[in-house]
Amino acid sequence: MERITETLSILTEADKAGADEPRVLEDELAVGKKRLYIESYGCQMNFSDSEIVASVMRNAGFATTATADDADVIFLNTCAIRDNAEQKVRNRLKQLNILKKRKPELLVGMLGCMAERLKAKLLEEEKMVDIVAGPDAYRDIPKLVEEAESGQKAVNVFLSREETYADISPIRLNSNGVTAFISIMRGCDNMCSFCVVPYTRGRERSRDAHSIVREARELAEAGYKEVTLLGQNVDSYKWTSEDGTEKVNFAQLLERVALVSPDLRVRFSTSHPKDITDEVLYTMARYDNICKYIHLPAQSGNDRILKLMNRTYDRAWYIQKIDRIRAILGEDCGISHDMISGFCSETEEEHQDTLSLLAYARYDYGYMFAYSERPGTPAARKYADDVPDDVKIRRLNEIIALQRNLSLERNQRHIGKVQRVLVEGTSKRSDDFLCGRNDQNKMVVFPKENFQKGQYVNVLVTDCTAATLLGKAV
Repeated sequence: MERITETLSILTEADKAGADEPRVLEDELAVGKKRLYIESYGCQMNFSDSEIVASVMRNAGFATTATADDADVIFLNTCAIRDNAEQKVRNRLKQLNILKKRKPELLVGMLGCMAERLKAKLLEEEKMVDIVAGPDAYRDIPKLVEEAESGQKAVNVFLSREETYADISPIRLNSNGVTAFISIMRGCDNMCSFCVVPYTRGRERSRDAHSIVREARELAEAGYKEVTLLGQNVDSYKWTSEDGTEKVNFAQLLERVALVSPDLRVRFSTSHPKDITDEVLYTMARYDNICKYIHLPAQSGNDRILKLMNRTYDRAWYIQKIDRIRAILGEDCGISHDMISGFCSETEEEHQDTLSLLAYARYDYGYMFAYSERPGTPAARKYADDVPDDVKIRRLNEIIALQRNLSLERNQRHIGKVQRVLVEGTSKRSDDFLCGRNDQNKMVVFPKENFQKGQYVNVLVTDCTAATLLGKAV
């Protein structure tokens, strides 16, 4: 899962694993209500989950606050995908411990993937943690809060095979009012050897297609202009009605959401190379409001390493998918990647295969990491983490350097062309400029003039960096 910023489209491990400032909920008017504060770390799924937690807690009589000092309950919605993400949360707990010493009645809870991975161990190591809830336990949170208020430590890390939260309307208090996430499925069945997600989020289950379309329609009616369909592997989305008379795959779901409104842009993330189909690509081509951008993680360009990673495809299969995207959606379709440097036993020649894959695919941007062993994964059990750290970092820097050149080259294709940009807000660098993304998920910055957030603006691109397109409205 990704976060896109205005100034950086070549993202490294720190960006994807939540090293940027965490997202927090906004202040909500409340009289006589207890206050909830949530910090969300990591991927878009976590941010989406925090909106579900806020909804559950509102129904239990809580109001949200954007300030930890004002809270009666603090939740950290955590990420376990990289070690530095977990360390960031532990450091944040140390900061909150100061607050808890001032307010002994304050409750602190750990939610999400880190909570699921470490479970009750968190209660032993982090004495200040009162509540531990995994990703499938959010309905139970009000009861856990009651238990903690009585002086008990409260834990629920049960993983469900059915829970999709389809009937819960998320509270989008940390939204820009223009773009929103819609979770279409939960969990993952892929069992990549380096990944903790199947163990922290459970097995795949797809949400009722009608509830997804209904949520998209409600967002459009509320003035939102773009939705992103979220799943660990959206292409494996498969929903069947209880009576078995209706079956919906991802391409069909994508079409249903696109038909909600021609003014509602539709994105999705993340695709798995083994599952993305021509049917999905042709559906994208058929609808102007489905953005021509695909995040297609590769992880490595070498067949032996891909096999060790249990990615279930080889280099030739992946390249064939890149070729199909270009053939069906055109050369300008945006493609991004995930890539890991220094996976167990990776040789220099195998690293060169990764670089050559980047050069072939000519990605628009990517999320690039040095391998970080995660306890409990198949890789941690079966393979030695034997590539020295300095070699991992050097290889990572070579991947980043090549991708930066490719990103600049890809962005230069847009110079002299008009892009349809959905304005998301004011530029971080100047209030005189607006920023928004084009069809290919690239950030575009242009003079504000009289345009407003939420408008579509045609922008002539006049210049670019490796991260950003620059232009003027026409």
